[in-house]
Amino acid sequence: MSIRIGNSCVNCENLTTDEVCKVHAVKVSDNYTCDSFEMKAALKNDPNCGTCARYESTSCANPQKAAPNMLCAHWAPQNAQA
Repeated sequence: MSIRIGNSCVNCENLTTDEVCKVHAVKVSDNYTCDSFEMKAALKNDPNCGTCARYESTSCANPQKAAPNMLCAHWAPQNAQA
């Protein structure tokens, strides 16, 4: 059995904005994977308070200083999943 990291439709360049696979012509979700997977050329990497899952929450490491566009070593992406 193969283990794939990030090999889901959400990271594939064949996914359209309405969540349809251009290769297979079916509606998919981020739980799908396939052998026709083509990784997007660039993933968004914008580590600042405005894109942090901890911003304005009780888990923010610097609640008194945090502001949009501020960089922090405790940044967590908004779409993080465990």
